[in-house]
Amino acid sequence: MKILIENLTFETIIGILDHERTTPQQVRIDCTIDYPYSEGNFINYAEVTQLIERTMRDEQFELIETALDVLGTTLKHHFPLIEELTLNIRKPNILPHCSVGVSHTLRYL
Repeated sequence: MKILIENLTFETIIGILDHERTTPQQVRIDCTIDYPYSEGNFINYAEVTQLIERTMRDEQFELIETALDVLGTTLKHHFPLIEELTLNIRKPNILPHCSVGVSHTLRYL
């Protein structure tokens, strides 16, 4: 089974530039979770989104690459059913004519 979370959008402190350390900026996160669904054995996607947002806000990452690593570890710890996890983090407003970001896939098979 796959859970798809697309365009989870909120503001947080993220980045290495001086103004990024003091002014929250918008991030957009996509997350795909593969896991072995069975009746009564599922992952609550609302809890996943809450954990992602809370982790991003609490940690105030400097690099989005570090954010991906920590989110991957945190999600797997809280949801051990995860077999594969793909995360994308984008900063849509950091450059004037594009959205930039990073993506990472983790396999736990």
